[in-house]
Amino acid sequence: MDYSQFLGMKQEIGLLVVFLLVFFYDTFLSKKAQNGLATVTCGLFGLFTAYTLLCPSVMADATTFGGMYATSPVIATIKNILNIGVFIVLVQSVKWANSESQTMRRGEFYELLLVTLFGMYLMISARHFLLFVIGLEAASLPLAAMVAFDKNRYESREAAIKYILTAVFSSAVFMMGLSFVYGLSGSLYFNEIASAISVNGEVNVLLVLAIAFVIAGVGFKLSLVPFHLWTADVYQGAPTNVTSYLSVISKGATAFAFLVIMVQVFGAFYSQVWEWMLYALIILTITIGNLFAIRQRNMKRFLAFSSVSQAGYIMLGVIALNATGMASLMYYVLVYIFSNLAAFGVLGAIENNTGKVSMDDYNGLYKTNPRLSLAMMLAMFSLAGIPPFAGFFSKFFIFTGALEQGSIAIYMLVLIALINTIISLYYYLLVVKAMFINDNETPIATFKSHWSERLGLWISVGGILLLGIVSCAYNYILELTQSSNMFAGLL
Repeated sequence: MDYSQFLGMKQEIGLLVVFLLVFFYDTFLSKKAQNGLATVTCGLFGLFTAYTLLCPSVMADATTFGGMYATSPVIATIKNILNIGVFIVLVQSVKWANSESQTMRRGEFYELLLVTLFGMYLMISARHFLLFVIGLEAASLPLAAMVAFDKNRYESREAAIKYILTAVFSSAVFMMGLSFVYGLSGSLYFNEIASAISVNGEVNVLLVLAIAFVIAGVGFKLSLVPFHLWTADVYQGAPTNVTSYLSVISKGATAFAFLVIMVQVFGAFYSQVWEWMLYALIILTITIGNLFAIRQRNMKRFLAFSSVSQAGYIMLGVIALNATGMASLMYYVLVYIFSNLAAFGVLGAIENNTGKVSMDDYNGLYKTNPRLSLAMMLAMFSLAGIPPFAGFFSKFFIFTGALEQGSIAIYMLVLIALINTIISLYYYLLVVKAMFINDNETPIATFKSHWSERLGLWISVGGILLLGIVSCAYNYILELTQSSNMFAGLL
């Protein structure tokens, strides 16, 4: 093997360097110096994020290890989008990581988080199912430890057990699907599988089962209905900073990898097999996620079902099967990162200072903490898709990409999604109503957030406002998808 091939994995190597520096800092420096570990990690990852955004060589096309790994401007861009979200999560986690209950294991938190991100990188760049499974497990197993990080809380231990059992079951289902795929094609390379199964052009039972199992296995990771039952309990039991990471970074990486698998491997059977499967999943996911979110009073469970619904909207970018759909999916994930992390930033600040996570506790919050209330309001408006905030444009673009299919079925699907947007507007406004209208004789007392919490909120709110005004971000992503060789290969 030519070890120079590793030089094509620039983002993975950069992330590995950050991981090693954090590991050595945590392992060898004195306890007094380790008090700065959280700040050092944020600084190192911030420099890495800036490097990947500004260095032209990161955006170059490359294929290594016999075609198992591929990168391109589109792939590098989705990784950069994930990096922005991870940086915000790291900044928002500084106070929690430095708290008395977490100081002994804060190094493990950062190391596990970076390992999961490395696994997501491999998932996104994989063009061979062996590499994809390695990335999938590298992303999933450390997350179980992160969910159980508050090991003295019963809810955290329960959430970790549910997550690991779900991860194992979903991996088993996914591997069963891969066994069928291998039986049909005799290969695990994406392009070779696509060539082998499209030679006959016939849809047999084994192919339908293979696609169904693959969709089900990845559907667990994306929280698509009916594979979503773990989501609310895990989100509620996990530490809030881990929940925010699960809700946006993991979902964004899996959504893009899912798009690549479905179109590159099974694209020839789009209309015959998996189009109608995804139609059903999208309708169920958006509708059931919205209906269950209305009933929630715990803010973490509320945002959990909100994320289930948002996963349905993200899948519209997959069903579009065109460059606009891919660009819309990437833009939607970017906007969702800012919007959801703004909501979790407010939730985390309040929980860290008061321990309160119920929506009823937010009654009258504007009178005592107006800035936090304003940030939460902007996050809810963006998630609901209210103009002129970024969430409106992300929904508009993803609907536009789906409608380019031009079929009656896709028009009905988008109509159902639009109706569900009205439903989601109702429950997002429940939070705004609680903060600005509802009375509370004993509202949450006025407090000053930690500098890291304020910085994370400033970045998130800035993203919500800027992406709602500046259109060049979407235009840049769309130009990448339209000119990318990778997307040409998808079709």
